[in-house]
Amino acid sequence: MKFNVKEYKNLTEKDFELAWIKSVEVLGDNSLNEKYPRLHIPFGREHPLFSTINKLREAYLRLGFSEVVNPLIVEDIHVKKQFGKEALAVLDRCYYLATLPKPNIGISVEKINLLKNIVDVNENDVEKLREVLHRFKKGKIDGDDLSYEIAKALNVDDSVAVKILNEVFPEFKDLKPIPGSLTLRSHMTTGWFITLSELANKLPLPIKLFSIDRCFRREQGEDATRLYTYFSASCVVVDEDVNVDIGKAIAEGLLRQFGFKKFKFKLDEKRSKYYIPGTQTEVFAYHPNLSSNSKYKDGWIEIATFGIYSPTALAQYDIEYPVLNFGLGVERLAMILYNYSDVRKLVYPQFYELKLEDIDIARAIKIDSHPITAEGMSIAKSVIKTAEENAEKIAPCFFEAWNGHIYGKNVRVTVFERENNTKLCGPAYANEIVVFNGSIYGLPRKDKWKKYFDEGVSTGIRYLDGFAYKVASFAEECAARGEGGEIRVRVVESISDINLKIQENVRRYILSNNGKIDVRGPMFLSAKVDVE
Repeated sequence: MKFNVKEYKNLTEKDFELAWIKSVEVLGDNSLNEKYPRLHIPFGREHPLFSTINKLREAYLRLGFSEVVNPLIVEDIHVKKQFGKEALAVLDRCYYLATLPKPNIGISVEKINLLKNIVDVNENDVEKLREVLHRFKKGKIDGDDLSYEIAKALNVDDSVAVKILNEVFPEFKDLKPIPGSLTLRSHMTTGWFITLSELANKLPLPIKLFSIDRCFRREQGEDATRLYTYFSASCVVVDEDVNVDIGKAIAEGLLRQFGFKKFKFKLDEKRSKYYIPGTQTEVFAYHPNLSSNSKYKDGWIEIATFGIYSPTALAQYDIEYPVLNFGLGVERLAMILYNYSDVRKLVYPQFYELKLEDIDIARAIKIDSHPITAEGMSIAKSVIKTAEENAEKIAPCFFEAWNGHIYGKNVRVTVFERENNTKLCGPAYANEIVVFNGSIYGLPRKDKWKKYFDEGVSTGIRYLDGFAYKVASFAEECAARGEGGEIRVRVVESISDINLKIQENVRRYILSNNGKIDVRGPMFLSAKVDVE
């Protein structure tokens, strides 16, 4: 079906999620989806780190900054130009890039004999192979194309070419990476100097630029506060008269958009050589989320740093105008916004702290047996309607729900209860499957359980719904066999009793996190299928 944005513009994200759960993939019948449209694609979920990056981008844009991409791979000479005598200490924290050398491989008689053990070749084939290796040495063939080119030259399969490389030319396996002068950027500043060397003397002042991108730091190891790679959200202002007050204004303008209320500024004792002495400033900010963190009980945290680049460093790049630089670590900001105390759990939850939301668990709950014919779908609807209309009738009672043809057989479906002085449906027949705080419950929609439905996620599937689809599927089977039968559900003990299933990995997650799957309840509902 076509998706009309205007038609759904007033639906919230949760509405869409619920619509997906109540879609045909779960219930198999669009007639039950009166409140929500049929949607087959649910909202995805943002990673908190990249959600924070998106918000930072918008915040910088609102402050009038334009976005650029700074060089990520840089020559180490730039670090030496920017940091001067401190360069060696900085480079010690950098990752140098290494590459595999191109081997100079000749084809000796011995190698020709090894080659003939694998494939039948003549002198012309050997010459073609020698030409391929020569082109590879000259860089005219990429490494990932080498086996293909060998296979083409010798007219063999790629698998044979790979075998030739491994058994005839072991030199490839013995290659060791050789580092060069290229490094992965450890500070965004390294990229800013290179970018500004091209722009600072060309664009009209003031120049306001920002970049949010990865930096790489050779740490001793990763822990709760450090990773080998992190995101820096950095900006620069180039103007004839920049000062520390501009840095303070940027800090407040940017961070107030993230809920920070108060700010303190302190001269940074680290005093990086690329900043003018007395301008490198630490930004401390107050955020309500921090009051619940034992490490920051007063709600204050160091969140950013800014300073004015040294004229000595700028002169290395022929940058004539003063430059103010402001930056913060995205991970630190995200940890505050999303209440994380361990950066590893924030960035890599799949390794440290995988958490399923209630909506994730709800998605994993499905109808098990369901009809595959239009007649079967009609039976399910009729069983539901009959049970709802006659739930309070006193037994013994029998109500015909459906009468028609399936697979050329006359089929009659009856909802009944034989036991005297009981009702057609037991007390739990209308209980609904709802997920709340990581647990699955089967509950009636009553005031007592209102919190579960308001704060949790209902699947929209009642016990009666699961039973009706089981009856419909059973009726199709009876028609195919040519004989009838009965289905009874007494006291519900597990979700399988009401024709539901849950993905096994999700079940394990619930139980391993002290969650519950509690759907117990007296259903007492029966149906009979007659086939003629």
